[in-house]
Amino acid sequence: MEQLQSLITFFTEHKFLLTLLIIFVIWTIRRIMIKLIWGETNFLSEEQRKWISQTKNGSFTILLIVMFLVWRSEINEFALSLTAIAVAVVVASKEIILCFTGSIQRASSRSFQIGEWIEVGSLCGEVIEHNLMATKIQEIDLHHGTYTYTGKTVTFPNSLFFTTPVKNLNFMKRYVYHEFKITVKETANLYPMVPSLLARIDDHCEDFYEVATRYNHMIERHAGVDLPGADPHIHVTSTDLGDPQVHIRLFCPTERAPELEQMIREDFMTLYCERILKQAPVAIADDLLSELDSNALHC
Repeated sequence: MEQLQSLITFFTEHKFLLTLLIIFVIWTIRRIMIKLIWGETNFLSEEQRKWISQTKNGSFTILLIVMFLVWRSEINEFALSLTAIAVAVVVASKEIILCFTGSIQRASSRSFQIGEWIEVGSLCGEVIEHNLMATKIQEIDLHHGTYTYTGKTVTFPNSLFFTTPVKNLNFMKRYVYHEFKITVKETANLYPMVPSLLARIDDHCEDFYEVATRYNHMIERHAGVDLPGADPHIHVTSTDLGDPQVHIRLFCPTERAPELEQMIREDFMTLYCERILKQAPVAIADDLLSELDSNALHC
């Protein structure tokens, strides 16, 4: 008992050593808990990521509280002496304060959670971690229409939430409104091709159309807005140079969007060659091949 009392007295007199001991204990417990949550899996699930994030945030909060209790008297004395330079401290810690308040704003508005897709400015990705200071996302190639991970991890301060709108793209993890356009150079009437092209698109979307319709209705009920629907849509416009342009919109599984786009582009070019150019698409390839062969012979 006397040894314990002397140990307590020693650490009370040497607060710096006590601080190092507390940091080491909390850090060790956090590492053990994260290792238990991680387990033997190679890829973390959304539930595991949530628990890991909560463990990190909880340990950091406990550390702050314990440090405040240990250094309370010193903090009170420092606070009294800080009055004269309060304005300078606020200006110097502006970004830190914004990060803290940005984290509070995110938590109060419930704008996103771990595992959801978000878009902040030009950054798009899946949230893998967030804390009081910053948010970390796994970047997704959203602007090029591939919806695949780029392999880049992006960390940005929470202060960004006050200056940049945050878009929650969580519904796009399963189904997405995929839009693309096809431009041709020759001036031609493309409207007669639209019914045939729609029929081919319906064939490509037949296997998931019913599921897409139900998912579309679910998003409408959740968002409380009238969405365009699950049916494919085509409209014809022209570019600034006057070239005909076909805009196509699909509601399809996210992982199949690039594949469906390539199939529809192939269908369009086939119909365009057959009906507009009055020439089979294979014949064009044969002509090009024969021209290349003749050039090779001349060389």
